[in-house]
Amino acid sequence: MASGSVSRLAALPRTEILIYWILSFGSHFYSFYQLHRFSKEHKAGLERDLQLEPGLLPGLRRDPADFEWSFWTEWSRKSLLWSLTGHALLSISTGLFIPKLRVPVLLVYGLLAAGGVLGLKGVCVLLLHLGLSFTVAQLRRPALCWACSLLSLSTLHIPSLLKIQRAWYDTEEEYYLLLFSVAVCGLRIISFSLEHCWRPLEAVGVVQLFWLLSYSFYHPLFYNGPIITFKDYTQQMRRSAGETFSVDGVLRYLVLRTGRIVLWWLTAEYMIHAMYMHAIQANESYLESLPPWALGGLALALVQFFYVKYLVLFGLPSMLATLDRLSPPALPRCVSTMHSFTGMWRHFDEGLYRWLIRYIYVPLGGSRYGPAYKALATGLAFGFVCLWHGGHDYLQYWALMNWAGVLVETALKALFATSVVESFIERTLSAAMKRRGLALLSGGSTAMLILSNLLFLGGTHVGRLFWKRVFVQGEPPLPWRAHAGLLRPASAQWRSVYRRSIRLYMALTLLCVFACVCVCMKYKCGGFSV
Repeated sequence: MASGSVSRLAALPRTEILIYWILSFGSHFYSFYQLHRFSKEHKAGLERDLQLEPGLLPGLRRDPADFEWSFWTEWSRKSLLWSLTGHALLSISTGLFIPKLRVPVLLVYGLLAAGGVLGLKGVCVLLLHLGLSFTVAQLRRPALCWACSLLSLSTLHIPSLLKIQRAWYDTEEEYYLLLFSVAVCGLRIISFSLEHCWRPLEAVGVVQLFWLLSYSFYHPLFYNGPIITFKDYTQQMRRSAGETFSVDGVLRYLVLRTGRIVLWWLTAEYMIHAMYMHAIQANESYLESLPPWALGGLALALVQFFYVKYLVLFGLPSMLATLDRLSPPALPRCVSTMHSFTGMWRHFDEGLYRWLIRYIYVPLGGSRYGPAYKALATGLAFGFVCLWHGGHDYLQYWALMNWAGVLVETALKALFATSVVESFIERTLSAAMKRRGLALLSGGSTAMLILSNLLFLGGTHVGRLFWKRVFVQGEPPLPWRAHAGLLRPASAQWRSVYRRSIRLYMALTLLCVFACVCVCMKYKCGGFSV
């Protein structure tokens, strides 16, 4: 729903809203409970097949199958937490005693911290990318800058080069950290190059190079983001260079934000201790045998864990960036309040969204030259995101689904804005019925949004299975039971009961989606408009 239309939505009766809240929360908790039951019933098989790890407390088991969470958790324990703590102490010290030297001091610290983890060769790779892009940017030709930047990113897909880089490190984790650093640095290179082409810094080349290095090696955002544009970084850092710190205010802020981050981390750890959703999604036989409510719980758990994970991964760097007087993008908004593709892109990773708008969508014309240019600009933005994430087949499907979703929502919004349709709606529907109608339309968008997220998180096999079980069959495969080493179908009576329960489940699921969207209409998440 468009932001301007949200405030015009009519309030629904309190009893109706209460029913929607009960249905929404009830469906979430019940599906999570069913997934938890399934996880515990198949704990032995999951532990045997997929190597569950010892949990945080004795007697508990932990699902390590989410690579990103396990990777960053391990690196945080090894070094990143300590280096980020060092950055915070250095930032506070320089802010108190030498505020005008804070930026160069943080640059030196960022270079040393990167060298300590990536090694001299890894830092030299990044400096090579930066030096080449800086040289090309002096020509002030956006097309050449894009070509150079895409060439730099393409090195992440050259097997012979990757093999050489892999030989530099003793473990796969160190090698992956270099790849992540190069990928995120690629976005910063594009940001600097295009900003320099449009409006260069009023300074000599050495000063420009200094700001590029400071921007690229700024330690809190170095490995994983969130993304801040070069223009915002330089403006905010220059503005804060002479500001002094209030010790009481800094300490209060650090305590409160650290408490929130620890709470998010505990929530993520609880989820992978109570529901082995990543281990289950990695095994197609478990996906096929999941009961209906547990299947819904798996979908919810995967997307909710992804949300909580990025509250932690973006929360700590954002806290330190705020400490340095930067204004980082807002943290991800809860995925359960998202009911449109437009809103998901606008409010989940706000930094990446702003980056795509500024450097791809607007320069290609955006909405200034009609629907065709808008569709082209949107498609190229999604294409770049797909390429940046690795360009795998499931990412291509995911990007196409999101592109189609945004185009359909934009087309419906334009349709509802026409005078004929708008006047018809005004004559025939009350304000409350408009809100219910929007929720009904957004329910379809929400279903496709969930499917696209599952495709992104689980790969093609997970997306295909959910599509088959939910949208094609409308029910999972009939229950089977083992007998003498063979599988045979359940009795006709059980099949009849099972089908009736599935129909009831599907009806309740659709009602719960509608209820959830109705409740979330107060959030400005983008989407349809009437």
